[in-house]
Amino acid sequence: MLKNHPKGLMTLFFTEMWERFGFYTMLAVFTLYMDETLGWGDGQKGQIYGLFLGFVYFTPIVGGWIADKYFGYRKTIILGAIILGMGYALLSFSGPGRIWLFYTALFVMIIGNGLFKANISVLVGNLYEPGSKFKDIGYNIFYMGINLGAFIAPLAATYLHDLFGNYNAAFGAAAIGMLLSLVVFEVWKKNYIHADNKHADGAENQKSQEAENVSPEKEKERIVALGIIFTIVIFFWMSFHQNGFALTLFAQRSTEIIDWLKPETYQTFNPFFILLLTPVIVIFFNLLRKRDKEPSSPAKIGIGMFISGLAMLIMVFASQMGGDADANNMSPNWLVSTYFVITIGELFLSPMGLSFVSKVAPARMRGLMMGGWFGATAIGNYLSGFIGSFYNTISHTQFFLILAALLFLSALMIKIVLKKLKHATDGA
Repeated sequence: MLKNHPKGLMTLFFTEMWERFGFYTMLAVFTLYMDETLGWGDGQKGQIYGLFLGFVYFTPIVGGWIADKYFGYRKTIILGAIILGMGYALLSFSGPGRIWLFYTALFVMIIGNGLFKANISVLVGNLYEPGSKFKDIGYNIFYMGINLGAFIAPLAATYLHDLFGNYNAAFGAAAIGMLLSLVVFEVWKKNYIHADNKHADGAENQKSQEAENVSPEKEKERIVALGIIFTIVIFFWMSFHQNGFALTLFAQRSTEIIDWLKPETYQTFNPFFILLLTPVIVIFFNLLRKRDKEPSSPAKIGIGMFISGLAMLIMVFASQMGGDADANNMSPNWLVSTYFVITIGELFLSPMGLSFVSKVAPARMRGLMMGGWFGATAIGNYLSGFIGSFYNTISHTQFFLILAALLFLSALMIKIVLKKLKHATDGA
């Protein structure tokens, strides 16, 4: 699967793996920490959850601009890693009597993630020659690194909670994960340094990235295409990030209690299925490409939206079958099935979105445009908490039906503008 891919891909794979281990270890218990340790109600938890995830993914717009204009991708990533690790460490010392430390930690993490997140995704794309047919698959492989870290994270969070009897230990483990990410990124920097826009070794690479002769009209058309995609995928992230809110609460309140399967542990299934299904998806796309039938990146995103809508329909049926009662009476298979289906949708959408931005965005503003992708994620994340705050004010059936309808509508919108999106990406 790694044939025809640059060495730097695996360096960035493991850098991102440990960074995502830290983030998802924290996120696995974030809602439960606010619920059980801080004692907050669903409305307050939903607002904090949504605002935090919103700002975490909004600041990469600024972080990408800083890397484009001033520090370069590598130095900006290093600064972000250090700040993000400090944020996790501060969070590990927070508590009911130190709420100010909780909010300070969130602010620090938001800044650190903003500097880190978009820029490492840009580095992945810059490893490949412009127009490379392997870039989509490269992002699929990179996405496995994200989810390898995300798979380990909830297991580590559950183990540490059982061992220490609190959630603060998981926040400390997140800080250690961030340190390991930084070590990998620095020790093996020779594998990717040529892809950095501000490093001397990357000067020729940056020139080749900028060499594409695109008219101002075509560049504008591509930016508009990116804007359309950014707007539509908001609804995916609004639904997907119910994994840390509504789906976690469904696991806590509506699903049968099993000693080894805690509410936060369910979040392991998504990255597990990513690791299981990514090789299958890669083989599938390779076969389609050989037959000249591989869908375009925008088409893959639309398919992903539709499949994700099917996942929310599973939760509609689960709620109708008894989940609405919050009586811990539902089989875990409902949630496992939902995670399986939405994972397939995610594989069609998320890595393809990263690849799409890398292909289409002008090289001189690639960090900023990648930040735009995460800015769309930010809005979706905020809305995940906003709509999540209504989880107990309407029936769960209605809640998940709204999400399913929005996802199907988003898939239809991509279908309507697909020709326009394909035309904008001609030659990319």
